[in-house]
Amino acid sequence: MPLSRDDAWNHLCEWTDSPALRNHARAVEMVMEQASTIYNEGRESEKWAIAGMLHDADYDRWPTEHPRRIVAWLQEKEEFEIAHAISAHYTKWGVSYESQLDKALLACDELTGFIVACSLVRPEGVRTLKPKSVKKKLKDKSFAAKVERDEVQAGLKLLGADLTDHIQMIIDALKPHAKELGIMGKG
Repeated sequence: MPLSRDDAWNHLCEWTDSPALRNHARAVEMVMEQASTIYNEGRESEKWAIAGMLHDADYDRWPTEHPRRIVAWLQEKEEFEIAHAISAHYTKWGVSYESQLDKALLACDELTGFIVACSLVRPEGVRTLKPKSVKKKLKDKSFAAKVERDEVQAGLKLLGADLTDHIQMIIDALKPHAKELGIMGKG
């Protein structure tokens, strides 16, 4: 039986105490669900969302083992496609990108975190954020310095996606959940 969204969320919460990391998991979940409509013709949207949610599930508790534990747990559950995508998103392992899911997770993870960071420094939050502003911030290496910009570019290249369109897709996926994610802004 496929892993349900509720079971995935419960597992994430069991392993992840950090509110910031849970928030990131939710954001990437939302973005990956939207990405499935663009990069996978809407098929397997729940699987894509779960991959987004769980991609860093072991990082809070076992940062030096990331993503070994979540990959092993997913393999035990026979969720091999999600396990492979999460393995591939951790570029240090050098796992090949075989599916659209693998490529999309790489293209969405870092950029979602970056767009959330952009939203947090704007009075209007994500509500008025435009790709042009995000692209300008991407050039500023001191802003959200931990974001792996090379991974963003590699993911886009693998998907054959346009940066501006991809940024807009992420913004559009996050906007309806701005309050939950704390990116509404102050206005």
